[in-house]
Amino acid sequence: FKVEVVFYIAISLFISFFTFFALYLYPNQDFIQPSPESINYLKTAYPHFQHLISLGGAWVFASFYVFAELWGTIALGLLFWQFANEVTRIPEAKRFYAMFGLLGHFALIAAGRVIKHLCAEFEEVSVNGRACEEFMNSIILLVVIAAFIIMLIYRWLHVYVLTDPQYYDAAVGGYKKEATRPKFSLAESLRHIMTSKYIGLIALLVLGYGFSMNILGLLWKGQLKLQYPDPIKYQNFMADFSTIIGVVTIILIFFFKGTVARFGWFRGAIVTPIVLTITGIMFFTFIFYGEQFSPLLAAVGVTSTLVAVWIGTSQQILSKCAKYAMFDPTKEMAYIPLDQDLKTRGKAAVDVIGHSFSKASGGYVVGGLLIITAAESLTTVAPYLAVTVLVMITIWTFAVSSLYKKYKELTSTE
Repeated sequence: FKVEVVFYIAISLFISFFTFFALYLYPNQDFIQPSPESINYLKTAYPHFQHLISLGGAWVFASFYVFAELWGTIALGLLFWQFANEVTRIPEAKRFYAMFGLLGHFALIAAGRVIKHLCAEFEEVSVNGRACEEFMNSIILLVVIAAFIIMLIYRWLHVYVLTDPQYYDAAVGGYKKEATRPKFSLAESLRHIMTSKYIGLIALLVLGYGFSMNILGLLWKGQLKLQYPDPIKYQNFMADFSTIIGVVTIILIFFFKGTVARFGWFRGAIVTPIVLTITGIMFFTFIFYGEQFSPLLAAVGVTSTLVAVWIGTSQQILSKCAKYAMFDPTKEMAYIPLDQDLKTRGKAAVDVIGHSFSKASGGYVVGGLLIITAAESLTTVAPYLAVTVLVMITIWTFAVSSLYKKYKELTSTE
């Protein structure tokens, strides 16, 4: 298919699934999912696989979560940036790429405010037991409308903008530029990274961040669920979280984009693992020893779970902000001294390993521990996860130090 057709097919796939979910899967979940009795029996019979069994027992919601996760990866990470790279001239990229990121974070604020409004509206009708269903239907309706608007804008651009040589170079002669960036499989990416120590160190940076944030995020959401067991209140909290992330990131883009240039590569690169280490230790301390602080916390009217949620939320916000302000710029700067071939191929390989494997590897570790220990919750295996995260951050820190030495050698040579 043509690239334009692929765009419509991909967006239509999401529209179709979310519509099918709202009209059929969600209303009929009790009939098409295994009964709670069957799930409980299987969990008792096979305790080591209880979480996989629970996942199968809630396959309707698991499938929704998968499509919701894939939306960001496919619609934004693939379709949008593929289109942007295709139609944006190099001089224009210097002006507009930062603006794309800035505008994208306004979406976090808008989404947070919309969900906040819906939570307030449906919290009042929760007595009839249909608040969650009505909330989901409203969210899905907004998503489907937005997806149709995306396709309409995309079509309008192809008809009225990309046919004009003033805006699109390829409009002259009717040809399209060929993508020069190589496509690597996971195995090819691993081989490429293993042959270049420099690229391997960059991959360790990306892997360290993705792995650590994934595990800390899972534990944070576990504490969040304990604090906000009601789905509407949970969503209300996440709406505020989305808004805060959007606001803080926009502020950072405006005021701190020159921080790395001012303080140097090493200081900029080391900030993120330091932030994760300090906030991670505080977070794990309240998970493990929260009960010992209960009398003191009760005096000020809070619980250890609430404090763990606050620390976990601060950790997520500070870590994401450090990523946008420090981690991403230093990572991209590390490619600059390389020759064009290694730069292009190395970046493609790191993107596969970093963005595909880092999150999955965190899931493998957590899932493996739950299967081996037959633990009922993440809190039970939290000590193992704490050690794993600290080990990964330590490796990440050494990788920063080693990469800095090589980066300095290459830049001083130039």
